[in-house]
Amino acid sequence: MGLTIAQKIIKNHLISGEMKVGEEIALRIDQTLTQDATGTMAYLEFEAIGIPRVRTKLSVAYIDHNTLQSGFENADDHRYIQSVAKKFGLRFSRPGNGICHQVHLERFGVPGMTLIGSDSHTPTAGGIGMLAMGAGGLDVAVAMGGGAYYITMPKMFKVNLTGKLRPWVSAKDVSLEILRILSVKGGVGAIIEWGGEGIKTLSVPERATITNMGTELGATTSIFPSDEITREFLEAQGRGDVYVPLESDPDAVYDRIIDINLSELKPLLACPHSPDNIKSAEELKGIKVDQVCIGSCTNSSLRDMLKVAAMLKGKKIDDSVSLSVSPGSKQVLSMLADCGALSDILASGARVLECACGPCIGMGFSPNSAGVSLRTFNRNFEGRSGTKDAQVYLVSPEVAVASALTGYITDPRTLGDYIEIEMPDAFKIDDSAVVLPASEEEAKDLPILRGPNIKPFPTTYPLENEINANLTLKVGDNITTDHIMPAGAKILPYRSNIPFLSKFCFAVCDETFAQRALEAKQSIIVGGSNYGQGSSREHAALVPLYLGVKAVIAKSFARIHAANLINAGILPLTFTNPEDYESLSQDDKLTLENVFEGMEKGEITLKANGKEYKLACSYTKRQIDILKAGGLLAYTKGE
Repeated sequence: MGLTIAQKIIKNHLISGEMKVGEEIALRIDQTLTQDATGTMAYLEFEAIGIPRVRTKLSVAYIDHNTLQSGFENADDHRYIQSVAKKFGLRFSRPGNGICHQVHLERFGVPGMTLIGSDSHTPTAGGIGMLAMGAGGLDVAVAMGGGAYYITMPKMFKVNLTGKLRPWVSAKDVSLEILRILSVKGGVGAIIEWGGEGIKTLSVPERATITNMGTELGATTSIFPSDEITREFLEAQGRGDVYVPLESDPDAVYDRIIDINLSELKPLLACPHSPDNIKSAEELKGIKVDQVCIGSCTNSSLRDMLKVAAMLKGKKIDDSVSLSVSPGSKQVLSMLADCGALSDILASGARVLECACGPCIGMGFSPNSAGVSLRTFNRNFEGRSGTKDAQVYLVSPEVAVASALTGYITDPRTLGDYIEIEMPDAFKIDDSAVVLPASEEEAKDLPILRGPNIKPFPTTYPLENEINANLTLKVGDNITTDHIMPAGAKILPYRSNIPFLSKFCFAVCDETFAQRALEAKQSIIVGGSNYGQGSSREHAALVPLYLGVKAVIAKSFARIHAANLINAGILPLTFTNPEDYESLSQDDKLTLENVFEGMEKGEITLKANGKEYKLACSYTKRQIDILKAGGLLAYTKGE
């Protein structure tokens, strides 16, 4: 039996475990990346582990999230991260150099290698054939120290593409179509491989758009073959020497095969407030638009930006629309300026923002009250934009520009002849904004620079065999990490200050939760299906840890968040009978009995309201040891 692309990479990086679906495997990690919203905590964790130098082939610390410096907090975090990178052997991508996933694809990604990043959209690098996965910051810290990255061996899905995208239809529409087919939880426990004759019509930036949004499916990662198109992209980046061909075997076996004919796709939108709430531009035409945002790690490549510029050239956006354009990297911005496309964008009335995540994480450019905002981003969770009652739609660059020009949701196919763009044969190479680390000898005497907003990792305690706690919060299905620990310009500067950050925990759902949890001292949260979907931010586990949360009981969990809970020493448990969810109410007194024995058996008893409930858990021996120790940091330091 042949192997899929992902299975080949896993086999070459397997440290322990068997490649059987559902079994825990340990992987050797070649590269890591962090961004500043998660990076400060990751490097505090790396310091706590006590290893003097990173042991990966390459680790990069990016500054791309908290670039709004309205106080000292973000600047202090950037200074801290830069000093850590210099001392411990990481490359440091300075503010303004670009979004981590865009820059990594351009300058550092290598086909066939493994990459984990403390950002859930790390699978973007699957567009050049990397096995790239989002992870919690503590997992990244352990990998930087040479430790293995543990995952459950995923199932393998194959998406066969046929045909060719028609004019005005783009890779973003492919992403939205697979979300329509699978939903935001349809990829959980799976790696999605893209193949078929249709992939030969897609450039690397288009492939990266598709693998980027595989995260919204809940997939472990997504991956394309490394082929001639990959080679051409790497050569254009001056990195042709890292190219290796990589494809699945003809007799590879998949758990599910999905067929998509590119020729049949039409412009699509994801409606508020979920990436899988899909409708066509035809259906939604005529809805008044207040704001349009173009950029993010999904759609900020040079290809995307040249397309935007060509559509805007010689035109003005509608008077009622505010349009922002955020190039994905300094390389993209510089090349736009050199060829004159930047002038076309500016002349249209658009506002050009810096090369950063910006509006995607609520870092500025929030919509007006109840505003309709069309965004070429990957998430439209309620309140994520910074405006609680905003109506955010996810769209392609083509739909975004068409709608900005008319002031209403507009199918770009109504604009007339399609505008073809030509990509350059070579990209402009300037890595001057990537600061190299000091030598090992020089690093010994270098200080680490900390600001007053940087607080230590929360105190953890060994797990107890019996847990008595209040049910302090009960929430529904598809709770995201944005619900648990919101982003945005007002909150993100405190990502390195867990005590202060805790005030905002679950504020989207219940503004009283944080105070009630602190008063309760020990508490349990109950959730529905797909609990913890979205971002990989470990703060969605670390803040509940600080607030005394001992367990989360849900119908099902998103992969990264379940791992982050275990890393924090919090028990993720699922209802054996999902109907038992209805029997529990906020403020109930809960008892988890014989926890240690239950973890071994895979079933823990919950007592509440004079009744007993059976809760399922499926922990490996390693995970049980982590939980008993009080989390991955305590476990790692104790090894």
